[in-house]
Amino acid sequence: MDAVARGIEDVTTLLAVCGLAYYLMALWSARSFERSGKIQSEEAPPGVSILKPMKGLDPGIYAGLVSHCIQSYSGEYEIIFGVGSLQDPAVAAVHQLQQDFPQVKIRVVECPLRLGASGKVSNLAQMLPHATHRHLIVNDSDILVSPHYLANIMAGFRASASGRKVGLVTAPYIGHTGAASGSAAGSRVSIWSKMEALGISTDFLPGVLTARKIEGGIRFGLGSTLAFTHEALSAIGGLEPLADYLADDYELGARIAAEGYEVVLSREVVATSIPAYSLRGFWEHQLRWARSTRDSRKLGYLGLLFTFGLPWAILNCVASGFALWSFSLLSVVLFARVAVALIVGVGILRDEQVLRDLWLLPLRDLLALLLWAWSYADDTVIWRGERFHLRNGKLARL
Repeated sequence: MDAVARGIEDVTTLLAVCGLAYYLMALWSARSFERSGKIQSEEAPPGVSILKPMKGLDPGIYAGLVSHCIQSYSGEYEIIFGVGSLQDPAVAAVHQLQQDFPQVKIRVVECPLRLGASGKVSNLAQMLPHATHRHLIVNDSDILVSPHYLANIMAGFRASASGRKVGLVTAPYIGHTGAASGSAAGSRVSIWSKMEALGISTDFLPGVLTARKIEGGIRFGLGSTLAFTHEALSAIGGLEPLADYLADDYELGARIAAEGYEVVLSREVVATSIPAYSLRGFWEHQLRWARSTRDSRKLGYLGLLFTFGLPWAILNCVASGFALWSFSLLSVVLFARVAVALIVGVGILRDEQVLRDLWLLPLRDLLALLLWAWSYADDTVIWRGERFHLRNGKLARL
């Protein structure tokens, strides 16, 4: 038993040190991203078609739709909404948008066909023929953007650092909770919603920035913003081949990168609304993300084992019998973890919620380690109330 206990102590010590090294790498990657300058150009901005698939009308969503209509963009742009049926409640919101912003070209497209497990991609494929511009932007229905969103995203197409043609521009995001999201729930914010938002700003983006630094760029897209050209889309065979994929945003970016195009991570930050999750809702949503990433980036996801520095340091204290040296290691790891949270979450993303919820960081990271381990237990995901079997990134209904 002594040998087993010493083995656990040694393993958790090693993993905590690996996690510390990862935090330092994340800080280095964040600094590199911050030093990347904005692109200035005298070129005439191209026309853009914004494609927004819709299903139902969530509380607070209208503010996000309005934000797309008040863009300080000197080029032409249009917004195309896609719904499975013209009886969808979202259509009324779009009609209201047309009345409130008659100067913006806004259209609704009915998308009755189901081309695969992903209703979102099915809608997008049917919306695509209605787009009039060469440049396309896809983002989720609840995304809230700044007035400079279009200008900054389109500048990304002139931001190539490698000399290759830019095929896709994507953007980081934060998750708004409770009153910050504009939801009808007002100030009601569940602890699970806070932890999801905290994870997005302090764990997800540091991982993206680290991958960007190690791999010399990113080779995937983020669903918060997918800006691409018809040329790049044609090179990968269009949207239809993605209709059965859970992580369609990842697949789109990965396939465009595989065709030799550069994928650019913009410095423009957008926001999404996070509902007032119950524990079950939080767990199902996080597990879907985890299993999606596991299937999309198998080796990279396995390597996450070495990035949970804070949980391993906490477990190391227990395994060592709360030895003094283990508390010294925990203090150093905790300092580095908080530094990542503040520099990325507050410094880069400007997410003030991080300061409010920083005390939840240890619990959130311990749950993340548990979710990582549990994601290997099964291939089932729950998406919009439906159960699917996930295999090699594709969905099959159960």
